[in-house]
Amino acid sequence: MNIKPLADRVVILPAPAETKTQGGIIIPDTAKEKPLQGEVVAAGNGTKDEEMVLKVGDKVLYGKYAGTELEYEGEKYLIMRQSDVLAIL
Repeated sequence: MNIKPLADRVVILPAPAETKTQGGIIIPDTAKEKPLQGEVVAAGNGTKDEEMVLKVGDKVLYGKYAGTELEYEGEKYLIMRQSDVLAIL
C-alpha cells in the first residue's frame, strides 16, 4: 500500500457486502447494506495528544457513515480518524 495516512487517520479495506441471505435469496446491489467492518491496511503515527492504537491487520467495526471513500488502483477503501473506529474485533 503506497498510501500513508497522516496523524490519527487509518485506511480501511471494507469487508465485502453480503450477496445472499441464509435462505439463499440473492440480494440486489441496490438493497445491499454498506459493510460496517473491515481491515486496517495503513495507519498514521498518531498525534502528540493521542497515540495510535490501531495497527495494520486489525479487524475493526466502524460507524455506518464514518470515513471518506476513496478508490486506489481499482480497490475501494475508507479513510477515517482513529476515533471513528468503534471496536477492534
